[in-house]
Amino acid sequence: MTSLGTSRSMNARSLLGLLLAGLGAALIAACGGGVDTGGTGAPPVAFSSGSVTGFGSVIVNAIRFDDSAAAVSDEDGNRRNRDDLRLGMSVEVDSSAVTNGSSGAAAVASSIRYGGELLGTVESVNPAAQRLVVLGQTVAVDAATVFDAALGGGLAAVTVGSVLEVHAQFDASAGIYRARRIEPRSGVLQYRLRGVVSSLDATRRRFAVGALTVSYASLPAAEVPATLANARFVKLRLQTVPVAGVWVAVKLQDGVRQIEDRQEVRVKGLISAFTSATQFSVDGQPVDASGATFPNGSAGLGLGARAKVEGRLAGGVLRASKVEIESQSESESFELHGSVSALDATAKTFVVRGLTVSYAGNVEFRDGSAADLANGRNVEVRATLAAGSDQLQATRIRFE
Repeated sequence: MTSLGTSRSMNARSLLGLLLAGLGAALIAACGGGVDTGGTGAPPVAFSSGSVTGFGSVIVNAIRFDDSAAAVSDEDGNRRNRDDLRLGMSVEVDSSAVTNGSSGAAAVASSIRYGGELLGTVESVNPAAQRLVVLGQTVAVDAATVFDAALGGGLAAVTVGSVLEVHAQFDASAGIYRARRIEPRSGVLQYRLRGVVSSLDATRRRFAVGALTVSYASLPAAEVPATLANARFVKLRLQTVPVAGVWVAVKLQDGVRQIEDRQEVRVKGLISAFTSATQFSVDGQPVDASGATFPNGSAGLGLGARAKVEGRLAGGVLRASKVEIESQSESESFELHGSVSALDATAKTFVVRGLTVSYAGNVEFRDGSAADLANGRNVEVRATLAAGSDQLQATRIRFE
């Protein structure tokens, strides 16, 4: 009898322990714990990469991401603030599932990472051709390039020898970078470059990226990615002074994004490799579009074309469900949601989310008119970029 009673007592205690453990785990999950949750309470199920094209909260790939609880970090892994996000920045967003409602696509971001493709010294500037060279790479600017406020006047304010960070997309068809945002930097200890390898010499342990010759001879073999090959994207950290014309790599990584399998993935960028309309890469990300729909056709797909791809990621390949070619006008469009401040009816400007908006000229108003603009009014603004700045020219204003 004693043995039986002891056994029952132990079983009861074990059951109670299991129940308490389960309750503890549930409480931890309810409080937003766990791995890779970003404080939102659940692991991310969706991934998006592209440029920031608006705010309200932060807009990437036409999705409004609630970034109020997101963990924001920069290229170096430093924790940053949501207010550090800027128009035109290259970002990667982990989020909840994307939902579609009356206000468009939306999701809750758990983490946002940002960083430019180029960080280095300006070697030449050609305002007439809208070109500059940074770290041996030709950079093209256009109507969609956002210049930081510190570079008032745009390309004309850029000087040879200055250090810039360039958020851009590599155009493999022309061998140039198409800039989305340019901003000055100071106090830089290492330069950065994400680009495509050519002229790989495994014996001398060097290769080229554009006009730049890079040596990785000082790196241990264990720190050289096994994927290193010609035509492969790499991410580099470089010493800031070349040695006999050769730039010394202090860090070398594979430049293709390492994304865990996700059911929802959206990427927007330039086609960097092209075999056919069903087999290509966007910004280095392999895409299998054999099961995809093409709402606006596939005739324009090709190296250097700007594409939006939706699908799921499995085994490092984006299995596309939809592929769209983005027009030039779409790439030059920006969007803001928020309340009006600093209204200047004489200059016909106001501020939303820290960005100055001009409503002079031909502007379409919905659910109101210019006379209804007032500080504190909530608006949706569709706009283009004022040349060579981070200010916006409204094309449509809707009162929310």
